[in-house]
Amino acid sequence: MVKRLDEMPEVEANHLRRIECPTYDDTPLLPGKPLAERRVAIISTAGLHRRGDRPFRPGDGSYRVIPEQTPANELVMSHISVNFDRTGFQQDLNVAFPIDRLRELVADDTVGSMASVHYSFMGAFPPEAAQPHAKHLAGLLKADKVDAALLVPV
Repeated sequence: MVKRLDEMPEVEANHLRRIECPTYDDTPLLPGKPLAERRVAIISTAGLHRRGDRPFRPGDGSYRVIPEQTPANELVMSHISVNFDRTGFQQDLNVAFPIDRLRELVADDTVGSMASVHYSFMGAFPPEAAQPHAKHLAGLLKADKVDAALLVPV
């Protein structure tokens, strides 16, 4: 797995160098309640959605809703990059969407509860394309009383 720009092919490295990223003055650290008392949602960037839902398109910053009880065989991946390796997802959904692992953590009381709905974005989109969707999603998470998110960058 390539991790550093100087190890990437020049075309890919140049593409990543051109992406504008926000800067922040500080990173506040806030204390929180124990994980065993938290309600957790999964947010993946694997481009997952239920069969029949609108597939992702290039530059799409929106998300798709995945209800907690969605069967694994009802999830499809419409991530667009030709370089995106789907092998792990095809062998085990939990690689891109660790729903079974989260269920296990809830069952053994490591995590307080699981959100009723989870979400997936498609990675490789301009950050500004996701901003309005992320703000809307924050309201949905709050309404579901989610106070922790398992972010799964794929």
